Amino acid sequence: MNNDRLGLLYAEHNGWLKGWLYRRLGCTSQAADLAQDTFVRLLQAQRKAGENLSLQRPRAYLATVGRRLVYDHFRRQSLEQTYLEMLALMPEGLALSPQEQWQMHETLLALDALLDSLKPMARTVFLLSQLEGRNYAQIARQQGISERTVKRHMALAFEAIILFEGQL
Repeated sequence: MNNDRLGLLYAEHNGWLKGWLYRRLGCTSQAADLAQDTFVRLLQAQRKAGENLSLQRPRAYLATVGRRLVYDHFRRQSLEQTYLEMLALMPEGLALSPQEQWQMHETLLALDALLDSLKPMARTVFLLSQLEGRNYAQIARQQGISERTVKRHMALAFEAIILFEGQL
């Protein structure tokens, strides 16, 4: 897919995509932002695939990418709401300064993006271990994988976290 075809695809489907996203979000500006993000993802996919990217059903592709972006949007919104509720429950003496609140918020969003970047099984294994306190044998049984695979997924997650900490 070349840039001319991408431009044509944008011209033909952007309005439809914004309407589709609006029905899910209820906000025209958020729908426009996510529509733009959807086409950015398409551009990135085109660059990755070179001329090999061919869309037989462009609206299905755009809807799939859009659906993922809507999911991410609501997940971030939920995370932010939980964070604000946590801040409201803090005693006054322990309250964070506005700068600390901003830093905490940015760190939470970055951590959420980090977890989202992991392969689904690696994320599940990591969360079962760290949040639910399960050992590798329990995780292996529950997920139907070997303990060695659990260790491999944990190593990937820890590697990503170490890289994440280096960026802070």
